[in-house]
Amino acid sequence: QVQLVESGGGLVQAGGSLRLSCAASGDTISVYVMAWFRQAPGKEREFVASISRYGARTDYADSVKGRFAISRDNANAKTSLQMYNLKAEDSAVYYCAATRGSGQRAWYEYNYWGQGTQVTVSP
Repeated sequence: QVQLVESGGGLVQAGGSLRLSCAASGDTISVYVMAWFRQAPGKEREFVASISRYGARTDYADSVKGRFAISRDNANAKTSLQMYNLKAEDSAVYYCAATRGSGQRAWYEYNYWGQGTQVTVSP
């Protein structure tokens, strides 16, 4: 079993940058595909990005492609989401997630979740 804790959220102006981190403990994270999801008020939880077990493959939602970059550091048991050129519509609670499976885009494919970190982008 793995525990996940997000950090790095905050308030930033549109066009700015922010880096989120997810620290894992309790298991070897190289056995997991890692992902980031987000959820804004009144909206469903949506896929943001994922990264394969050793970082060879990444996947991004069209809405963030070219602006966000996911990475992982298995030796230090963490994954990160670097966000550039933030827009007001990026405002949401961002969640770190993990799965031992194939790492698809649906939220129900993931078994382990962090508590979330708030990102607010002001116009």
